[in-house]
Amino acid sequence: MPFFKRSLAGPGYIILNAIRVGNIITLILVIAASAVMLVKTFVVSKFFFFDGVTHVITAFISIFLIITELPLFRNYVANNWPLLAPSSGFVTLGFTMIVVGVCILGNLNKQATSEESLGTHYWSIVIASGILSLIFGVINLFASYIFRSRKLGLTARMVRSHGAVAQQKALSYSSSSASRRRSFHLGRHDSLPLYNSNARNSEPKRNISAPLAGVSINQPDLAHHPAMTGGRI
Repeated sequence: MPFFKRSLAGPGYIILNAIRVGNIITLILVIAASAVMLVKTFVVSKFFFFDGVTHVITAFISIFLIITELPLFRNYVANNWPLLAPSSGFVTLGFTMIVVGVCILGNLNKQATSEESLGTHYWSIVIASGILSLIFGVINLFASYIFRSRKLGLTARMVRSHGAVAQQKALSYSSSSASRRRSFHLGRHDSLPLYNSNARNSEPKRNISAPLAGVSINQPDLAHHPAMTGGRI
């Protein structure tokens, strides 16, 4: 990214970690808002099942994003969720938070989650979580492109984790990733033998004569065989 400079790595460490704290607080508010709307949906709505499933899924997505924002299960996330791994930026996180914010605010049009049904305090939690989720989703998108360097193989997550030494960490990470890819790569020449029909056709043909016809074979004389003479010749 042309906007990235070496001098941004140090301040980027502070800025991105401040954004991380905002992400976690916002996602906790989303979980609380989903729980409030889930309870009110069971009480008010007659068709509560699918609305309830939507709120549960939103809450689980928020819990999972909180786990990815914390230094927990890094190897699992890197191996199974590469778009949320250190080698990726915050694009997936930002888009997911935007979608979650839209879903939260979209529920305010329903009777079960209206201001009259929820009350002012709970309704404030719901609308605040939706707005903050949208805001921090956009912030994560911008931060992902500002604090990265495609030329250096540097992502915003690396800057957030390592700060000014992120460039050296990026080099070591790229080398380790390349070695893992080579170790699991099965080349054509070192895995299975190739089948080549031309190779079979190019083999020299053996000159095998046809069976003899009209030739009589006489039985050998067994009179002088050791078995018949008792070993005397």
